[in-house]
Amino acid sequence: MKKKYFFVVLFLILAMFLSGCGIVTPATDEAKVKSVIQGYYLALNDQNWSKAKSYCVYGSEKYYKTCTIEDAINTLNLYCNIVTINSYVSISNVSVYGNYSQAYCYISVVISACGYFDSASSYGYLYLQKTGSSWKLY
Repeated sequence: MKKKYFFVVLFLILAMFLSGCGIVTPATDEAKVKSVIQGYYLALNDQNWSKAKSYCVYGSEKYYKTCTIEDAINTLNLYCNIVTINSYVSISNVSVYGNYSQAYCYISVVISACGYFDSASSYGYLYLQKTGSSWKLY
């Protein structure tokens, strides 16, 4: 009798753990959105253009802005041996609405080349879209 009781309790505990698998909670989506944004700006710092573009919806405004930045940096590389990008993003609020999300951020970017630098910073929203199971900037 004790053996049967043990297996019934074990089965119920296992069923309870498995029932939580595969459920996407808003907190999980928020973490994924933050990870995409941070990954995008880290890819910019590394000048890893294919990785940066992989964080964007293909053909979106953000995708083409990334292509424009890539072209500008490649042009600078023709004249200067070393071009560095230092970008920083601070995410203060993420809202998820089904397959769309917006994140309010502070973004700061410093680009230096040939002994000169240019910087820009601002507060604003970044917009993301869920494609399949992953989030991408658009």
